[in-house]
Amino acid sequence: MPIIRSKWTALFASNFLGIFNDNLLKNSIIFIAVSWTMPNWLTQSQLISIVSASLIIPYLFLSPLGGRLAVIYSKKKVFVFFKLLEFPIMLIACVAFYFQWVMLAVFSVLLMGILSCLYSPSKYSLIRDIGGVEGVSFGSGIFEMMAFLGILTGTVIASVVSDHYNQWLTFGLFMGLALMGYLFTRSIRAKELPESNEDLGHLNPIPFLIESYRYARGHKFVNSAVFGASAFWLIGGMLQMNLVIHCKHVYHVSNTLTGVVMAFAAIGITLGTWAAGKISGNEVKKGLILIGISGMSILFFMLTFFQLNFWIFGGSIFAVAFMGGIFQIPCLSMLQSAKLGRKLGDMIAYLNLITFVFVLLGTLFFSLTTYFTGENSFAVFGVILAICLFIIIYFLRKSPEFWRDTKRLFFLK
Repeated sequence: MPIIRSKWTALFASNFLGIFNDNLLKNSIIFIAVSWTMPNWLTQSQLISIVSASLIIPYLFLSPLGGRLAVIYSKKKVFVFFKLLEFPIMLIACVAFYFQWVMLAVFSVLLMGILSCLYSPSKYSLIRDIGGVEGVSFGSGIFEMMAFLGILTGTVIASVVSDHYNQWLTFGLFMGLALMGYLFTRSIRAKELPESNEDLGHLNPIPFLIESYRYARGHKFVNSAVFGASAFWLIGGMLQMNLVIHCKHVYHVSNTLTGVVMAFAAIGITLGTWAAGKISGNEVKKGLILIGISGMSILFFMLTFFQLNFWIFGGSIFAVAFMGGIFQIPCLSMLQSAKLGRKLGDMIAYLNLITFVFVLLGTLFFSLTTYFTGENSFAVFGVILAICLFIIIYFLRKSPEFWRDTKRLFFLK
């Protein structure tokens, strides 16, 4: 096992450091830039929305290009090249913080979002290149764990830095994380398939989406994996937005305690993805999908119909997130283990695009539910419960393999 871990170290560290830096920059702007002189039209809430959108909007337009790069070039070289570009972007961010230019700071976040989008398919495809088919479940589990750990760490460190703000410490963190990420990325060792210039898809997002869906239909469970992994982000997005309303309206707690509940969720996902990877070992355990989504359904039923003690509520959110991690990893592992060859890069770009669409759907469901129910957070939990039940039905109807694998995990024949 130590040998297995050692070959993964560079990839896992690169993923953690990159996401850590993204979220440190984003949240530093949110926490610190609000005290700067801002344009009259820009409020604090608008700044938060713009900064958050800047990291994800590139996925709508540039995901096909990211997939193309992962097909026609060495994935490690693509990853290293874009990690090198992180240095000038961090310099732009440092200039923005030094002169307190809020729009330049937002622009630096947009540039980081573009980089992340363009190297994401290459980064994720390296999981299989490093671990082989037998390593995709373990690799995906720890890879996702490091991602959520990066989000949590970046958010927490940004809040601490903002309370004890020092320009040079902030600049040192930005540049130091970029340097460590670049060095770890350079040290990745992977056995890649030869680059391919055949069967290149569209760079226009709409034709790319249609073409990718049709291609995925020809490979068992690929569309199921993509829709399942994307549904995880739809549910997670709705839950995160609803926590703010629920904690404020139902429990009347401070922002700090609301942040504690969100930290419970982040820790729950981190541990859930780790547990799924450990349980799966060298296999893709599809049965974990139904276990994870069923656990989430039971917990959302409790959250919908019962007003729990605040700390029991926090524990329930931790459990929901943990079961979400259990659900997410086999979906990603099914995609990684499919016989896609170099087209895996395109399929990960397809996953990124579908995830963006599902996140927008989650925002729409949340907005409509709160609008028609007078910001009733229990109703939002009810909508999420309905989505979870739909997902259970989808996987049960898709193939009896999911139910058989679930029974096998419980030692049932």
